[in-house]
Amino acid sequence: MTESAILAGGCFWCLEAAYDELEGVARVQSGYAGGYVEHPTYKQVCTGTTGHTEVVKVDYDPAVISYEDLLRVFFTIHDPTTLNRQGNDIGTQYRSAIFYETPEQKAAAEEAIAEFTPVWGKIVTEIAPLRVFWPAEAEHEDYFVRNPWSGYCQAVIVPKISKLRKNFRDRLKKTL
Repeated sequence: MTESAILAGGCFWCLEAAYDELEGVARVQSGYAGGYVEHPTYKQVCTGTTGHTEVVKVDYDPAVISYEDLLRVFFTIHDPTTLNRQGNDIGTQYRSAIFYETPEQKAAAEEAIAEFTPVWGKIVTEIAPLRVFWPAEAEHEDYFVRNPWSGYCQAVIVPKISKLRKNFRDRLKKTL
């Protein structure tokens, strides 16, 4: 039986590419959460006026990888100290956030922030209840797999994948 984690750490293409490599992750889906516009589009979210942020929905097997380990990956591969920004991606749609579905996920998120505060200093990651996850358009799925040599992928995604592979080698899918 799978569970889900909804995470926002800048561009969803980056998080999707990383979480796809982890053992126990069944599916990673790009989408939007945290806003007030129903059925948002990428174009709308990019304006920064919908309240939504780019997120990934990580469906995982908790018998293989824990929610806590997913959060450790999260706090390792993105910068949780920059408000509404990841690198050159600027705006509320790129904020760092954890959207929880249960009290246990909320508690785990709070514990992860406490664990990583000595590493990062002041963490600005938002912890909020998930109201609705809106799937992104199909062209955003598997973006890195389909565009590995694009400038954005090489400059932004590849370093995150390298950090994941270095720090979580024991958690990678055996096919990698």
